[in-house]
Amino acid sequence: MKYFHNIGLYFIMLMQVFRKPQKSSVFRESLFKEVEELGLKSLGIVAFISFFVGGVVAIQTALNVDSPWIPKYLIGFATKRSIILEFAPTFMSIILAGKVGSYITSSIGTMRVTEQIDALEVMGVNALNFLVFPKVIAAVFFYPFIVLLAMFLGVFGGWVSGFMTGLFTSDSYIEGIRMDFQPYLIRYALIKTMVFAFVIATIPSFYGYYVKGGSLEVGKASTQAVVWTSIVIILLNYFLTQMLLG
Repeated sequence: MKYFHNIGLYFIMLMQVFRKPQKSSVFRESLFKEVEELGLKSLGIVAFISFFVGGVVAIQTALNVDSPWIPKYLIGFATKRSIILEFAPTFMSIILAGKVGSYITSSIGTMRVTEQIDALEVMGVNALNFLVFPKVIAAVFFYPFIVLLAMFLGVFGGWVSGFMTGLFTSDSYIEGIRMDFQPYLIRYALIKTMVFAFVIATIPSFYGYYVKGGSLEVGKASTQAVVWTSIVIILLNYFLTQMLLG
């Protein structure tokens, strides 16, 4: 019953997030801050992981395509599809859920246990709109750009790995990248990313906003937020794939 209670409380929280908006000047300031915290500070880890995972995918594909009957351009084709369809939108979202989700839960949870949220509510401020809404907008509109960067660096990392190891040629890899290119797959990945970004911004906010106790409970809430955000992303990935590609 606790799970159903939390699900209902989560949707009640969402209704409060989009009610009674704050002043536009205050919102802009909060939005730019959240873009920096949730997006810009994540670029480094996204770039690092994307580049090397793309290289690993290309190398593993090349090592398993050792038959002379299988054309080498399939290495680039497989790397492209793997990165665009799953790695960039889904696994980068799970990584961001760990990094960003823990930050959101701990920051809002600390405000709750130190009674800063209570002070906002006493002053008549819609605390959920003030704290959560800028995070939602920043994540939903900025994360697609992060995923596009991850796609590019993943494919580029695959090309660099071939150049460094000599397992395949640049021409065959680029031929595989260009073969059967479907722009809809990019749109599919970006749609998934926007849904995942909404989840990354709201579920950790839920756990941070409703935390009770002290600093120890804030740490436990951060762990729960990351776990449940990852679970929801995996489930949504299954249903969105069925809906958009089925």
